[in-house]
Amino acid sequence: MEQYEPDSLSAAQLAAMRRSLTNGRGALSRRSLLRASGVGALTLGGLAGLSACGIPPARREGEGPSSTDYSAEEKQLDFSNWTQYIDISEDEKRRPTLEAFTRRTGIKVKYTEDINDNVEFFGKIKPQLAAGQDTGRDLICVTDWLAARIIRLGWAQKLDPANLPTAYANLAPQFRRPDWDPGRAYSYPWTGISTVIAYNIKATGGRKVDSVTQLLDDPRLKGRVAFLSEMRDSIGMTLLDMGKDPGKVTTADFDAALGRLQKGVDTKQIRRFTGNDYTADLSKGDIAACLAWAGDLIQLQVDNPDIRFAIPSAGYMTSTDNLLVPAQARHKTNAEKLIDYYYEPPVAAQLAAYINYVCPVEGVREELARIDPELASNTLILPDQAMAAKSHAFRSLSTDEETAYEEKFAKLIGA
Repeated sequence: MEQYEPDSLSAAQLAAMRRSLTNGRGALSRRSLLRASGVGALTLGGLAGLSACGIPPARREGEGPSSTDYSAEEKQLDFSNWTQYIDISEDEKRRPTLEAFTRRTGIKVKYTEDINDNVEFFGKIKPQLAAGQDTGRDLICVTDWLAARIIRLGWAQKLDPANLPTAYANLAPQFRRPDWDPGRAYSYPWTGISTVIAYNIKATGGRKVDSVTQLLDDPRLKGRVAFLSEMRDSIGMTLLDMGKDPGKVTTADFDAALGRLQKGVDTKQIRRFTGNDYTADLSKGDIAACLAWAGDLIQLQVDNPDIRFAIPSAGYMTSTDNLLVPAQARHKTNAEKLIDYYYEPPVAAQLAAYINYVCPVEGVREELARIDPELASNTLILPDQAMAAKSHAFRSLSTDEETAYEEKFAKLIGA
């Protein structure tokens, strides 16, 4: 198992972190912004920018240390999650799905919203994990790059399939085999995120925009196009448009995609690289078309019927937030029971109806339709088979690759 050492971040990696925390996904709260500001809240704790902590290609050098499970005698569970990332009652005093779980199992859940961004949270738990100590948490929810790192370091407990029959059966195919946890031996997704193309139909003069090629080459869009300041999203979508797989990206592929974007900057086709602040300009029509995080669009479309989205025929980028049991957690079985519970379609539908993220649970459509038929037909929450087949994930990067890619990308966007 890899020895614990303090992380050393390059200037480009630190810049990527700052971008994410100030105007990227990490800057947003989740449900609160979705409802309070109309801006949307499909955030992943700085997935791409914050991923600049250097994740070597997924490999395991031995499983995490075994720990004593006190689940049988201690009917309790400590669950750390992001803010506004679970269903809440109208009076905001109860969490209905958690309460139903406790009534059914007798397991009391101490639910703490103490994850504001991945880097900050990892800083809290890393010393304890490295020392082989209990973090005080039985279940955590972190973005895929951090989940990969924790698993690789041997700081996550391998899950017992016997306690996860529902989760195993109902996990959507597109989420089953990430390169950092093939077969989901250590993790299950809480939610997913899609990066798509958004456009203002009024600003485009009634024209549909459905490819990165249009964004970069259509002269009618010149100066009114935005890409994202998150490296994996902008590079990944460009790679797909070029016929390249982000899951197998080479440095030559990366440089070619970077060159395409650089041309868009040089010709002033690209107006700017944005975090979540693209939403205001898109609504006003100052940006005619852009890359966008799908969860933003659900609320934007409610507020502005001119907002449309498209899934490029070349495909789109997908990422996840994931549930893991930390090493030395006291209540592993109880945590597994909670994971399994959230993969029951009625429960998953209740969660999806509240947070409006991509639901990773198969068979949830009928249950969601009982709650809200419009949400059940929204492919941004429940991707249909055709959409799911077009999803792609950016592969895990080594520390050296991460540093080099972020430095090049930072130069491109002027960070």
